[in-house]
Amino acid sequence: MCGIVAYVGSRDAAPILLEGLARLEYRGYDSAGIAVAAKSQGGSQSGGQGAGAQTALKVRKSKGRVAELAALVPARFSGKTGIGHTRWATHGVPSDVNSHPHLDQTGRIAVVHNGIIENADELRAKLQADGVVFTSETDTEVLGHLIASLAAEGVELEDAVRAALKRIVGTYGIAVLDAQQPDRIVVARNGSPIVLGIGEKEMFAASDVAALVRYTRQVVHLDDGELATVRADGFSTFTQDARITAKQPLTVDWEEATYDTAGHAHFLVKEIHEQPASVERTLSGRIDERFSTAHLGGLNMDAREARAFRRVKILGCGSAYYSGELGAQLIEELARIPAHAEPASEFRYRNPVIEADTLYIAVSQSGETYDTLAAVQEIKRKGGRVLGVVNTVGSAIARECDGGMYLHAGPEISVASTKAFTSTAVAFALIALHLGRVHDLSPADGARICAGLKALPDQIREILDQEKTIADLAAKYADHAGMMFIGRVRGYPVAREGAQKLKEVSYVHAEAYPASELKHGPLALIGPELPTVAIVPDDELRDKNLTALGEIRARSGPVLMVGHTAPDPKLAEDAILVPKNEIELDPILLGIPLQLFAYYAAVALERDVDKPRNLAKSVTVE
Repeated sequence: MCGIVAYVGSRDAAPILLEGLARLEYRGYDSAGIAVAAKSQGGSQSGGQGAGAQTALKVRKSKGRVAELAALVPARFSGKTGIGHTRWATHGVPSDVNSHPHLDQTGRIAVVHNGIIENADELRAKLQADGVVFTSETDTEVLGHLIASLAAEGVELEDAVRAALKRIVGTYGIAVLDAQQPDRIVVARNGSPIVLGIGEKEMFAASDVAALVRYTRQVVHLDDGELATVRADGFSTFTQDARITAKQPLTVDWEEATYDTAGHAHFLVKEIHEQPASVERTLSGRIDERFSTAHLGGLNMDAREARAFRRVKILGCGSAYYSGELGAQLIEELARIPAHAEPASEFRYRNPVIEADTLYIAVSQSGETYDTLAAVQEIKRKGGRVLGVVNTVGSAIARECDGGMYLHAGPEISVASTKAFTSTAVAFALIALHLGRVHDLSPADGARICAGLKALPDQIREILDQEKTIADLAAKYADHAGMMFIGRVRGYPVAREGAQKLKEVSYVHAEAYPASELKHGPLALIGPELPTVAIVPDDELRDKNLTALGEIRARSGPVLMVGHTAPDPKLAEDAILVPKNEIELDPILLGIPLQLFAYYAAVALERDVDKPRNLAKSVTVE
């Protein structure tokens, strides 16, 4: 969840590190720091050989945002090799001393780390018994001291890092800098992403390509258990047992401009407005009108194999899980295969029964979500077939799965997911259509769904045209202490995602319930002080949904309805109306206004919209 940037080349490292860290703040933003290897005259406790110019590590780090760190870095902070980090706290409060990089006692070794070292307390005790003095509360500092204890005179940095990692239990993405070997940086990955960037006589490393695209489009993704040495003239990759591995660079198709707000106040609202285009990219080349189906060659699964599956299990975390609930509903309706979504974070710990006739689908925007990746690995270990629905090309989940779909939604910078959520729902509609047509979905119904999918981008544009109206409604309701979200069947996952968005970015407490469950407990909360957002599509359950609104209004509860047809004013004092699509696809559209509602509620409350408190974008720890 933290951010790592590393550079080695002919340019000063500090500006490159700071710019990269600014692009990674969505991965963690409670503190930041950099370390560079700089030439110094005379002796130095971390210097190299001889009495002439030697190398020492210069470090700046602080609690707060990258801008606060940048203010502490002097103009003449020179050094051609360096590492940087933005932190999302796991061990120790946000503070200057707990910020990365962490140094050993001599100041020779600097380490930045994403992940959690599970045996940190045990290692700390052993190091302290050997006389090591710790200065922070972090687990990462253990790693710096451990590498330093193994990096005796003449020992290559790579060998010291490999030896240290063999003693580590847990997850990590690390970058290590050695004042005595300033021509290189050693990076390693186990459960937390590391990407190498290949430049012209310079090399980069980062936890996300967002930090690299300004400088290079050629990248290499490390696999779990893999390390790399990066020098200005190239890189080498190897395992903990020193076995050389062969890696082929990939070309990233995301442009630097993608990481700018493009005139919008925040990335979140920019990404909401990008959804017509992102949905078009998700659909591009995937609708087969001749056979009224979806063309999904990336699933690596022929019709005979697809027909053999008796059920579908979808796994994700947060918004990915809620999109999986939408997907399960679509698959059951269109393909008539039992389908169910479950949080990946729970699935992996309950010793799940993996069935040969179940198709497993893992969902992750980043493709690096640790709980989802671990669930995929557990399924594969037990012989299950698993597909991935991810946004990031070359990510760990994409590489681990047997096949799948890339969303092509483009980078999502704001912590709260919007366009990736919508594109994931569209991807599930394509999968459901594909499975349906190899089962019993008729050509006529297939054609109906194809037409509905093609209509989505323009219908999303129609919803975005209501932005001012939705903003006014959000401002009206923002001051309430909490809100209830309700929906039935197709509408319930929409309600859950709407509640998630509101609580994420506005900090307004929001709960989602099936509308049918109101009378079984939640109705006790209803009153004038608790507004309800009701998802009411024009489907076979509309009358039952309107009955639920009547129950709320009878108890003086304010109601904001999101649907297709204006309700009786006695049932809802406010309404947001969206265009009608096919009944199975309507939930995709019903979620769009809730994104704008959450955004403008957060703006009205003056929240940090793109970087909400306590959260980070890519959850690569448990």
